[in-house]
Amino acid sequence: MQLNKLLAPMMLGAMIGMAACDSGSSSNPGAPDPGPGPVVNPPVVNPVVTTPALGANANLYFPTALYETWKAAHFVTIEAESMYYAAIVPEFYEAVFQNPAFLPTGRVKWSTQSSTSYYGPKCAVPETTDNTMKYRACTVSEGVGYGMLISYFANDFDTFNRLWNYSKAFRDYSNVKLTPWITKSFHYEVVDKSSATDADLDIATALILAYYKFAPEYPEIASAYLNDAITIAWAIWDEEVNKSNFMLYSGNTAMWTSVADPAYNMSYFSPVALRLFALIDGTHDWNAVLNSMYTYMINVQNAGTGVFPDWSNALGVPVDPNNGSAKKTYWTFNKEAVRIPWRIAWDYYWFNSVDTRAASVLTTLNNFIVAKSGGDPNSSALATNYSANLAAGADAAGSTVQTHWYGAWCVTGIASNPLWLNTCTDQFNLKPMQSNNSSYFLDILQMMMSQLLNGAYVRPF
Repeated sequence: MQLNKLLAPMMLGAMIGMAACDSGSSSNPGAPDPGPGPVVNPPVVNPVVTTPALGANANLYFPTALYETWKAAHFVTIEAESMYYAAIVPEFYEAVFQNPAFLPTGRVKWSTQSSTSYYGPKCAVPETTDNTMKYRACTVSEGVGYGMLISYFANDFDTFNRLWNYSKAFRDYSNVKLTPWITKSFHYEVVDKSSATDADLDIATALILAYYKFAPEYPEIASAYLNDAITIAWAIWDEEVNKSNFMLYSGNTAMWTSVADPAYNMSYFSPVALRLFALIDGTHDWNAVLNSMYTYMINVQNAGTGVFPDWSNALGVPVDPNNGSAKKTYWTFNKEAVRIPWRIAWDYYWFNSVDTRAASVLTTLNNFIVAKSGGDPNSSALATNYSANLAAGADAAGSTVQTHWYGAWCVTGIASNPLWLNTCTDQFNLKPMQSNNSSYFLDILQMMMSQLLNGAYVRPF
């Protein structure tokens, strides 16, 4: 450790110089390290799919402009971070600089943590002179996954590869196959190396999409993406799939996998990820997971009010996950479940011709909110966090419709309600991004929904 601390400042200049040579957005993915994993080269598959119509005024201008705002507020390169976190730069060597394959790199910054919160001290760099960054040193794995998807659809492969390298660096340093849930800057301190299933699905999905995009012109680079995606997919199967019912655990630790009645989070279910895994991995039965999760989701909708709880058990009953995150909200369509419409609308947009289940889920959601709002997407009814099961608890009324919630309700119209979709998309595209130190989650969801609603989700296969 002491030798590394002495060497780190010398290594820093060289490594930063190397990284700086590869900065900037580009459609060329660069030359990433293949990393560990099996070499598989599946054929490019083109299922017959009719792409549904988006809103009449859908326009790529909106997510393109929004992307620059999002990136400026929430993404940081190791070069930039080395300037305002100078006090801990010597420690970057342990996790990142010890392997040039992990450079260049970058991260998505988590929201500022309170100095008195559980994660506040863990996410702090008190020595920094930039007060806006003092408690914003942490990155969560979902941010890596979302960031890779966002940068993929923005055609920004410098950012894409930097985030991929960040994931690889901390997987390698922690000796795990799935990205640690919370890491600190580019520092060797891993705050929590347990996994989060949604992040793992999204990271692997982004890599598979990049494989298909670049396989024709850059086969060796595409294979590197694919190899890592398969490594992650196999680890998901081993660590995050409940083999008794083929449902997705919420992570790989005992609180999710070793209890008699685990809590499930339907916003972690990514049908697109599972379909892509089935295309590139013939070793595991990903369709069994896809079918189990869709059956579960539809049963929960039919048994309740039509919306989803943040957390529920194997029978679909809303339950407290006992992780301290949702004691007063778990039965409502709330901060976890807000991601479900985006995930299901994405599946509908790409695979509606081969599977009607996404349409069923979205139509039920849209019928629900149309009844509550009188068919007006600008109704204050969209501010309520509705109960998925009134026997478990009441609705939680709200007064302000946050932008990511507006987008979530917008996409429910894609399968059956073009008038709703058109009106809602037009208004959504006018909403500014908050882009402040505490809007990480709101902004990242707004970014993804903007890309979907405005046609950036182009299938590469």
